[in-house]
Amino acid sequence: TASLGVSWLKDSVIGVNTHQRTLTLASGLTLRFRQLLITAGSERNDYGTPGVRDHSLSFRDDHDVQVLRQRIEALKQRSSDAAMVIVGAGATGVELACKLADLLDGAAALHLIEMGGTILPNSTAFNREQAVVALERRNITVHLNTAVTNVQNDQVVVQPGTAIRHQGLIWTAGSQAVSIPIEPSPRMERGHLAIESTLRLVGQDAAFAIGDISHCPEQHWPATAQVAMQQGAAVASALAAERHGNPLQPFQFVDRGEMLSLGLGDATLTGMGLTLSGPIAFQIRRATYLTRLPGASLGLRSAGAWLLGR
Repeated sequence: TASLGVSWLKDSVIGVNTHQRTLTLASGLTLRFRQLLITAGSERNDYGTPGVRDHSLSFRDDHDVQVLRQRIEALKQRSSDAAMVIVGAGATGVELACKLADLLDGAAALHLIEMGGTILPNSTAFNREQAVVALERRNITVHLNTAVTNVQNDQVVVQPGTAIRHQGLIWTAGSQAVSIPIEPSPRMERGHLAIESTLRLVGQDAAFAIGDISHCPEQHWPATAQVAMQQGAAVASALAAERHGNPLQPFQFVDRGEMLSLGLGDATLTGMGLTLSGPIAFQIRRATYLTRLPGASLGLRSAGAWLLGR
């Protein structure tokens, strides 16, 4: 980073003032900025469900992957019946359920709990159908229209009061934008920082936001990794244009389709002119991530493909 003129500070932002153009850090340091880009992302949302924070696992970073690996190995050593529960049947939950089933290889039963009436509500019909087949083939029990009311160390309680015992519960049911203390208070949209189509904060001259922390009321970009990655390239151009006094161009999202990992060596994809499932789709998906991800900065979805280890 030194050769690129980048200074990396391992610190936390406790205050932003866009009028004074200052950042206050937890260490006591105050930084002044000419341009600011906020990419703080999202964090787990437990919707106030009792016990989630204390008795569930996450699947958001490398540490979570290591903890999950240890849990898998421990379950493989058990001689009695065991079960793992995944809450949330979006893309992360479905991908994780299939991968865990393959890695556990019968060492534990798997339950996938979803509050809505279908898995993958935002996916294409083809990918959803392939995912249903993959879950059934692995004997994963899917609980639809099922709300979690309480999470305990060894069981999860769902409406209308049924308890499912478990030896590990992973919460993938939702996320929320990270809260950044900004003065004056910025405009918010659906709990996110409101941005213009140029990716600049609404009402701000020098502050931009991209990724999960932002929402553009003028557009309907999906909350996916490919949107955030394309925004990264676009905001770099926007920052350069602003410095040179050039007009900012609106961000144009190019939908390259959807790819889902459905276990070891299996995937489904729609996009790039293809509708495909099986081992070939798995190889295309992996190659696509390897060519598009910056170095070793693996996102959650890519972690689901190979950080657990095959």
